[in-house]
Amino acid sequence: MKRAPLLRILNTSIFSIILTAALTLATSISAIAEDTKEFAEHKFVLQITDNDPAKQMLVLNVAANIMKHYGPDKADVEIVAFGPGLKLLLANNNNAERINGLSDNSGVRFAACANTLAKTTKNWVKSLS
Repeated sequence: MKRAPLLRILNTSIFSIILTAALTLATSISAIAEDTKEFAEHKFVLQITDNDPAKQMLVLNVAANIMKHYGPDKADVEIVAFGPGLKLLLANNNNAERINGLSDNSGVRFAACANTLAKTTKNWVKSLS
């Protein structure tokens, strides 16, 4: 009987933990999003699929302008990050303070694509092998 190397077992375990945490986070974000601003008159979903800081700033500007125009009580804005755009949601992003401000002060929601999270996690674990 051939045994799997310890590193491979640890990587598989780490992958399972990270994937579970990522999917739990995505599900939690979705559950929170469903309960928020259900009576808003205007609903917007913006997406970011690029890691370019200028494009990330642009989508944040659009969200801020929508909230400024309609007001936080009448507008529901969610920014969804896909692919490389997922880096917008990382704590070390240059726009982290602005994102926190939009979220805390205007009620703009941020979501990560669950498929991107799963793929990113899988690729990260592969890189450890």
